[in-house]
Amino acid sequence: MYYIIYPIFYLLSLLPLGVLHFLGDAIYGIVYHIIKYRKKVVLYNLSIAFPEKNDTEKEKIAREVYHNFIDTFMEAIKLISASEAFIRKRTIADFSILDPLWDKQRVCQAHAGHNYNWELIQHVVPLNTQYPFLGVYMPIKNQVFEKIFYDMRSKTGTVLLRATHMREDILPWRNKPYLIGLVADQNPGDPGNAYWLNFFGRPTPFVIGPEKNGKMIDAAIIFVHFTKIKRGYYNLHATLAFEHAAQTEKGEITRAYVRYLEDTMRANPGMWLWTHKRWKHAWKSEYASLWMDDSPMPAADTK
Repeated sequence: MYYIIYPIFYLLSLLPLGVLHFLGDAIYGIVYHIIKYRKKVVLYNLSIAFPEKNDTEKEKIAREVYHNFIDTFMEAIKLISASEAFIRKRTIADFSILDPLWDKQRVCQAHAGHNYNWELIQHVVPLNTQYPFLGVYMPIKNQVFEKIFYDMRSKTGTVLLRATHMREDILPWRNKPYLIGLVADQNPGDPGNAYWLNFFGRPTPFVIGPEKNGKMIDAAIIFVHFTKIKRGYYNLHATLAFEHAAQTEKGEITRAYVRYLEDTMRANPGMWLWTHKRWKHAWKSEYASLWMDDSPMPAADTK
């Protein structure tokens, strides 16, 4: 099956990006206006995050979200055959903040989110730093698409680590300097094993793995996000948040990341994946020991 599906996607990837964007616009019309894929979830999330905006303004953001979502998918197809020159031309990335850390042979950990176009991270980072870049990803159950995406994501040198076997996959790197990328805005499966903070004014659980791992290996913590220059062109921003994770207090890294994430989302609300249920877990007083926000803990359970 791979030898049937892959040639189709490869041929599609040879089309000019403008043509793929045109096809994406047609898909957008179907997804947003006809199927209305998770539209209620998006508008619900936006109503929580931006209560000050009226329905027209939230609808405008929602349209941007879906356009960017479809563009990410179409641009991922283009990346199957895209050359290094093509990627460099369309992405600005300054990772000079890592140079002093590389000189010290420090391990670095980048915290990213579901910020469009996240698929570019695996392609851009290896081209802009001396560090070997390790990307943690969730394997796709369909073996055909698993191989297509694995080959696409690793083509410029990213070493992919399976989230389901991360301890095993990272063993060859335990005594070497590296930069590892983690998606830190995931909704935890168990809200009782998470850090709770206010996120857009509502108690929200965040996965504790990125902070715990960073502290355990005393990594330098980097926060990254994309902004869109224009369609198909991006700027990848990198900020050194903590030079020594082991010297931080419990919850400090997650707290700083959540504030960073919220600030970037407020500045460009259409650049984040609002289609997943960010606020599906309710705060309970039994989570009191997990409250990591600077603001007072919620007085009672929420619905």
